Amino acid sequence: MFGYQDQKLKEISANHTAKEIKQQPRLWQETVEIIEDNKDKINKFISKIDNSSQARIIFTGAGTSAFVGDTAVPYLDKKLAVKVESIATTDIVSNPKDYLHQEETTLLISCARSGNSPESLATVRLAEKIVDDLYQIMLTCNRDGDLAQESIDNDRNLVLFMPKDAHDKGFAMTGSFTTMLLSSLLIFDLDNLEQSKEIVKKIIKLGTDVLENNVEILKEISNYQFNRLIYLGSSSLKGLATEAALKMLELTRGKVMSSYNSALGFRHGPKSMVNDQTLAINYLSNDPYTRKYETDLVKEMAAESGDHKIVVISEYQDDELAELVDIFIPLSDQQEGELEEVYLAFPYILNAQMLALFKSIQLGNTPDNPAPDGSVNRVVKGVKIYPWN
Repeated sequence: MFGYQDQKLKEISANHTAKEIKQQPRLWQETVEIIEDNKDKINKFISKIDNSSQARIIFTGAGTSAFVGDTAVPYLDKKLAVKVESIATTDIVSNPKDYLHQEETTLLISCARSGNSPESLATVRLAEKIVDDLYQIMLTCNRDGDLAQESIDNDRNLVLFMPKDAHDKGFAMTGSFTTMLLSSLLIFDLDNLEQSKEIVKKIIKLGTDVLENNVEILKEISNYQFNRLIYLGSSSLKGLATEAALKMLELTRGKVMSSYNSALGFRHGPKSMVNDQTLAINYLSNDPYTRKYETDLVKEMAAESGDHKIVVISEYQDDELAELVDIFIPLSDQQEGELEEVYLAFPYILNAQMLALFKSIQLGNTPDNPAPDGSVNRVVKGVKIYPWN
């Protein structure tokens, strides 16, 4: 996989991560089939809250699972009649009264790879105590997880399981993230499922192309001498930038310090991080208005002195920007984009996952378990949950 012999990947503890990155287009197709098979059940469940003008939808999760909501919410909030929010379990658990409101009908959507994180379970239990009119959807990759087992027999809950192989064995969440994100988009647009299936065909094609064609260029980028990385994106792609930055931080065990921001937000202080060992990766939007601001920042950084590196990822070719930056990565040779930003997230994140894997290997890390000393764990440990009165 990715130019490495299988035995070599096993020797350096990278085989699970590599396999789980590579299989994602297949998992996206399986996700569509799961949602289609459960269409009537999902519609019936969601209709329970459709008539409530005071309803709110909260996406929640910890770490990468929280970034599912950060990526999906800007898109869903403009599509749905009710307020859609993304609030991490790690915020809710420590300050439940700030985020959970007793008298507001609430649909809590818990995203969880294992379903065993202390904060995920605590958030569900707090919501059940605090919110009078509560409904819950659990998007989880683990049928045997505590979250699924505690929730499955309640008629106010709907548990949806991701494809079996989405339950990543590696440390970093890859297929679990993208399948939960895709499910989040599909369950709120079931009336247009046939159109959504056509979009999924496009992202599967683009994702497959990334996996097959971008290996060498991403290995070239991984060989740059950088120890700082900034991902930049707007709206849903800012949420994705959060996840992309975490992948590099996790798999390199902090040897590359990574961050994220928007094109406009980056100038307000965070741009101070740029030095000669900085790599800036720009996720470009297809929205022509938004893209003006993103293009201005790329041009500004390209004109500045120093040895920082600039990479731009776009759905379509942009010859002007390609001349200015170190590497320009188009998803296709088209001259215009077709996908909304939230769907660009799928092929875009594959580039980030692959780059993090290659950089981790280049630095001598063990991607499947970047912290063998146990200081950081696949399922978080050491969290004490206090009783809520």
